[in-house]
Amino acid sequence: MKKYKKQNALACVGTAIGVGLIAGLAGTIAMTLCQIAEMKVTGRKPSNTPANAVREVFDVEPVTESKSEEVSNEVHFTYGTSLGMIRGLIGLAGLKGMIANTIHFIIIWGGKIFMLPSLRVAAPITHEDAKSITTDIVHHVVYVTTAGCVYDAIMGNKNNDADVREVKESNKIKGKKRKNNY
Repeated sequence: MKKYKKQNALACVGTAIGVGLIAGLAGTIAMTLCQIAEMKVTGRKPSNTPANAVREVFDVEPVTESKSEEVSNEVHFTYGTSLGMIRGLIGLAGLKGMIANTIHFIIIWGGKIFMLPSLRVAAPITHEDAKSITTDIVHHVVYVTTAGCVYDAIMGNKNNDADVREVKESNKIKGKKRKNNY
């Protein structure tokens, strides 16, 4: 029985992480489309911050400027997709909807505003103008909202309901002799 529960717990963690990755990819696509639309409206150029972060962490230099853009896109998608795992773990804790999305936002945007300046690839938030901060927040809200909706839609009521049912069933059976059917 314990081995079965351990396997079930591992399956739940694996499912949460896998669905989180799918949600993270969807969030990254939505964020990217939002950024592309914003850049067309504002005339802003694409950011090289992801490539600069890779350059700083791994101490490498891009071969060409176009390669730097390519690396930035690859890092953006990889990083955004992997951040979906955080949403999966939040869902595994039984949280969903707006509460889960808010926690996800605080973790990823809060992490970003500390991590990038520490890598010396972005200015501290205290040196940014209100328009840049607002734009960045909007992009990240698009990401967490999309990722959260996708995660919750895929998982449905599976986030914590199965565990609650199992505990209730276990409490009903306590004191009674149980048949082992598996």
